Amino acid sequence: QHVDNERVISKLASIHPSVFLGKNVAIGDFVILEEGVVVGDNSIIKGQVFVGKNTQIGSNNLIYAGVKIYHECRIGNNAIIHANVVIGADGFGFVPQEDGTYKKITQTGNVIIEDNVEIGSNTSIDRATLGSTIIRAGAKLDNLLQIAHNVEIGNNSVIAAQAGISGSSKIGKNVMIGGQAGIVGHIQIADGSKINAQSGVSKSIKIPNMVVTGSPAYDYTTALKNQAIGRNLTELENRVKQLENLLKELLARA
Repeated sequence: QHVDNERVISKLASIHPSVFLGKNVAIGDFVILEEGVVVGDNSIIKGQVFVGKNTQIGSNNLIYAGVKIYHECRIGNNAIIHANVVIGADGFGFVPQEDGTYKKITQTGNVIIEDNVEIGSNTSIDRATLGSTIIRAGAKLDNLLQIAHNVEIGNNSVIAAQAGISGSSKIGKNVMIGGQAGIVGHIQIADGSKINAQSGVSKSIKIPNMVVTGSPAYDYTTALKNQAIGRNLTELENRVKQLENLLKELLARA
């Protein structure tokens, strides 16, 4: 799937002796592969990539320069991960204390990226507090996304740039999420949902294939009708005033 005519392992890479490299693998300059890392056949890892302990990377993957993959994560096959993506950083978990400070909750989970996933540059996918943050097979993620701890993105779902998904929310299959949309934590988005750009989703979408917009997000068709009414508010106000004046005249004659 990915063409790289050189297919060399750079002498400038730092590869722990326990690392397993499959056939026809390319490793760029200043790559760091820590203890227990596995890299499958035909995978290409560009320069300055970091892969933490015991992370497994499947076959036919293309990982661009500067990607950081923390320990214990799992990458499937045929993935494309663009520059400066961070996979497996700690989830945002803190407990407020009586003195006003915050105590960090240990993030012991990992991130699982299934097959045929593409992740745009500068996207961050946090590791789970417990269990796994999961990007299901076929999902396509744009640049500059924030995927929080314990989130699950369903098969073949697509998310546009600058969207953010809060912790433990579950996104169904074939969902489309527009740019700069925000989704609160601990909710579910039904299969086939479409979320318009800059929408704020504050509660679960339970009906499959529903289209929503706005903040808080609600049914797209209703939103369009309300927008049309909103554009005519001045005219509607004038008509109400005319009706009030007419009513006063009629009452005065009575």
